[in-house]
Amino acid sequence: MIAAKQLAEQVGVKQACLALGIPRATYYRQKAPASKKQAPLKRSSLSLSMLERQAVLNILHSERFVDKSPGEIVPTLLDEGTYLCSERTMYRILSGENEIKERRQRARNLQQYAKPELLATAPNQVWSWDITKLKGARTWSYYYLYVIIDIYSRCVVGWMVADRESAVLAERLIETSYKKQGIQRDQLTLHADRGSSMKSKVVAHLLSDLGVTKTHNRPYTSNDNPFSEAQFKTLKYCPEFPERFGCIEDARIFCCAFFKWYNDEHRHSGINRLTPSALH
Repeated sequence: MIAAKQLAEQVGVKQACLALGIPRATYYRQKAPASKKQAPLKRSSLSLSMLERQAVLNILHSERFVDKSPGEIVPTLLDEGTYLCSERTMYRILSGENEIKERRQRARNLQQYAKPELLATAPNQVWSWDITKLKGARTWSYYYLYVIIDIYSRCVVGWMVADRESAVLAERLIETSYKKQGIQRDQLTLHADRGSSMKSKVVAHLLSDLGVTKTHNRPYTSNDNPFSEAQFKTLKYCPEFPERFGCIEDARIFCCAFFKWYNDEHRHSGINRLTPSALH
């Protein structure tokens, strides 16, 4: 720093700091008198002592309060005539102990789900299906588009627009598409997410009767069903896709034209720019 001061007298502080590779803030901080340097922060007289912090932790770890939040603990203790600290202070103490999320001592036994592996070497081996919402004419009104796609050819083998999400309607679409494609027992795997219709007993019984293997996404993992999600993106990013549909018939007319284009004319990037129908 002495060399920096000497050089600064000749060429200026900025040039001296550049030449020596010293930040100017460091130069001025070292140059300032010791009395002006920032003093260390003093501990507040209102802060809890170590014994008081430990007493709060003991309360938080007790069997009575281990599953309760500070927002419940503070008023409960106040009703009993006891005040240890504020709700915010309890949270700070818990944060310091890294116990914000889980304070219970017992381990949480969470079921581990394997990542689904979707592999098809020919058409009609693996299908993926999902349901998406289409906006209706009024706010909060929707139509429901059911789509089944073959992951090998990317061909849409079945679709339907309905006014509600229903396991019975899904069952009807799956069975119709199954018969239309001439699927044999133990030939097909059907993949879906964990929606109520996808996991319903109605659909499960149908798949069992048809000899179809079913697989599902892992919980809270939407990218385990990428084929259906990508197809929905192609649909909704289509330039002709409207902001809202005037009625369910409008939605059906649009989807009829879209899926004909998608299967017969769309050069799909996932299948080397072939059309889904040609590969299927």
